[in-house]
Amino acid sequence: MKPKIILAAMILSGSTHVWAAPAPVSEAASSQSSIEKRLAALESMMQSRNLLQVELQQQLSRLQDEVSQVRGITEEQTYKLEKVLQRQRELYQEIENRVSQAYSQPSAEQHAEPVASQAISSDLSENEAYERAVALIMKDKRYDQAIPEFQTFLTTYPNSVYASNAHYWLGQLLTIKNDPVKASEHFKVVVNEFPNSNKRPDAMLKLGTLLQEQGLAEQASKTFNDLLNQYPSTTAAKLATDRLSKM
Repeated sequence: MKPKIILAAMILSGSTHVWAAPAPVSEAASSQSSIEKRLAALESMMQSRNLLQVELQQQLSRLQDEVSQVRGITEEQTYKLEKVLQRQRELYQEIENRVSQAYSQPSAEQHAEPVASQAISSDLSENEAYERAVALIMKDKRYDQAIPEFQTFLTTYPNSVYASNAHYWLGQLLTIKNDPVKASEHFKVVVNEFPNSNKRPDAMLKLGTLLQEQGLAEQASKTFNDLLNQYPSTTAAKLATDRLSKM
């Protein structure tokens, strides 16, 4: 009986070993599936990262394009502003030369080819309207026509940033035409209504000179002294000092 019992135990033991053998295969398959899932997750993360990098690069390119456009607009506006300032400097020198001739020869009236005045269109911008009046002096040398053009400019744009300049140039142009009374009126506007204008010292000098030539010595002296007190270091003040010494 014992050998049979032993044999039965061996058979049972071997049978149990055979049934338990497939377990490691199942565990390996499960481990491989887990790795594949992780790889798939990593691939998905890499794709998302690549897409994000592409999107960021596109946004950066768009921003660079916008910056370039803004820079181009800024450079263009700076160039236009410089051209306007240059035209104003040239205009100032041109008128100063003409007025100097008028002062040295007060009886010689300056004449220009008469041209009909053309009203400024209401759809023109403030800068364009001002440049239009300036162009009549700088380009066309039509000083007579420039007077009504500046007058129309002041009527159309009474609060313009160029208003003090327009009054000053009208004073200069009317001085050339030997109309000291009307010229004085425009210089007075610059002096009395535009305290921050960079044309004010020169307007005070011109006004004092015209008053002096009209025999209004007391008013001329007061204007010159105001100029000396308010703008002592300017060229206009030095010229006023010279005129006061001759009064």
